[in-house]
Amino acid sequence: MEFDRVKIGNVLHPVADIDAAVRFYTDTFGLATKFVDGDRYAALDAGSTTLALTGPAEDVTGGVPAASFKVPDVTSALTALVQGGGSVVREPEQGPHEVRAVARDPWGNTVVIYGPR
Repeated sequence: MEFDRVKIGNVLHPVADIDAAVRFYTDTFGLATKFVDGDRYAALDAGSTTLALTGPAEDVTGGVPAASFKVPDVTSALTALVQGGGSVVREPEQGPHEVRAVARDPWGNTVVIYGPR
């Protein structure tokens, strides 16, 4: 896997109400809205990363905030993660915008691995 192409693409925050969460983060912290996908997902500009608000239909982590790593190949990244002592929580699946999987690092922290279709 090419590690120089891996980055934290967003920090995922599951929320019960996308509209209310967008209002909260824009009003409270002044974050600009990048885009909103109905009641499923909203991307807010948090400087060098994106705050990804996920509604119940897109909550892949079971309500747990998680760093989301953007990789060129999700399957290869999961293989490296498991070889390093991590574990897969949800196998790769096609999301509305990308392929994604949910995993845990060796210390139990949830991470999302995502990449192109």
